[in-house]
Amino acid sequence: MKNLVLLFCFMSVLTYGQETNYTETDLIITKWIDGSLMVPNAGSDVLAIIIGGSGPTDRDGNQNFAKTNNLKKLAKELAHNGIATFRYDKRIVKQIKMRSVDPNIKFDDFVSDAIAVVNYFKTKQQFKHLYIIGHSQGSLIGMLAAQKDVDGFISLAGAGQSIDAVIIDQVEKTAPMFTEDSKRAFEVMKSGKTTTDYPLALASIFDSSVQEFMMSWMKYDPAAVIKTLEIPVLLINGTKDLQVSTSEAELLHKASAQSELKLIDNMNHVLFIIQGDDQENAKSYNDPNGKVSDTLINSIVKFIKK
Repeated sequence: MKNLVLLFCFMSVLTYGQETNYTETDLIITKWIDGSLMVPNAGSDVLAIIIGGSGPTDRDGNQNFAKTNNLKKLAKELAHNGIATFRYDKRIVKQIKMRSVDPNIKFDDFVSDAIAVVNYFKTKQQFKHLYIIGHSQGSLIGMLAAQKDVDGFISLAGAGQSIDAVIIDQVEKTAPMFTEDSKRAFEVMKSGKTTTDYPLALASIFDSSVQEFMMSWMKYDPAAVIKTLEIPVLLINGTKDLQVSTSEAELLHKASAQSELKLIDNMNHVLFIIQGDDQENAKSYNDPNGKVSDTLINSIVKFIKK
């Protein structure tokens, strides 16, 4: 896909009373990338590019039935600490809005989008330093995009294994009766072929409509990719993450000599602090009033400003 940069943009200055100390500008980077540039009013020479997780995740970190605004809240907190951010809608969000979803979309399309964003801001030279912050699936996307001359990489709840290995681990914990069937299906997919021999209960993972995408994703081993980064790396994971365990961050840390590891007590996958049980944790996935972890913010700010 051509990295065509559209020059059109318009200013949308948010007004939240005296607490507002930033401006927010909507930008169109390419045909498929719409995002928001948030810059502290005092200016900044540092930009953090925020990449969201799997599924139709928008620039604020939301999906249809999961609205937390966690990535927008992260951006605001970084602005309060003098760090500019750019966050953007996954390309599938725009395709859904246009009612033109590409059935052949691949994981590499998301990587191309992230690289296009990096190239855009490198060309503009508005910021002296560029960092990438990748959340969940965005962690691996960010690692691959970070090969393009950025100053540092931050992984939030990023997997340390290929996606097939992560899914098999989850199946072993939650539905062990399907473990061997899942392994067999993934082995076929590793050979580059699709399969109809999978547990029907796991159709959301193995349906024919997603197998090509899954194959394009599972070819990457995050632990191998992170070894190639020769820039400072910060790995953050919460101890109450229901989707990505702290062992995944530890795998990445072991693989990267450049990395720092920060495990945050009681932080979950959507970056909120959870004091209660799994039910409270699950409810937080659709809590627009939730608060992003202060420890998370402080860790990112310290890493970028050191």
